[in-house]
Amino acid sequence: MLLIAAVLAGGGCSSPRADEEITVWRPLGAWSGRGLLQTEAFSSDTGLLRVVWDARAAAPAGSDAGTLQVSLHSAVSGRVLALAVDQRGAGRNITYVTEDPRSFYLVIESADLEWAVDVAEGIPALRRSASSP
Repeated sequence: MLLIAAVLAGGGCSSPRADEEITVWRPLGAWSGRGLLQTEAFSSDTGLLRVVWDARAAAPAGSDAGTLQVSLHSAVSGRVLALAVDQRGAGRNITYVTEDPRSFYLVIESADLEWAVDVAEGIPALRRSASSP
């Protein structure tokens, strides 16, 4: 009898689900090519940047030849703020960079690699739980 009362009492009480903090990614720019490129300036209101990059060998598959470097610069002063990518050979990854909100540009340098680089800005948001009004 005591066990049944405990189960019934526990089943009637449910804790409210909290809202979930998430990051929404707003695209700022996408570039692809070979060799050297300085991108146009782009602005970030949060300073949280996600750099998604892909480097493909222009040489035969399996070769470690080639390099890719992607540096983040201040669009005001031109100084280097971060080296987002420093890759030897083919590969792909995601790099996160946190800076003060401002205008930026990228300098993309590659040798013997084809590349694609996408930059997005992280914006904090709340995902409402199903039980939230």
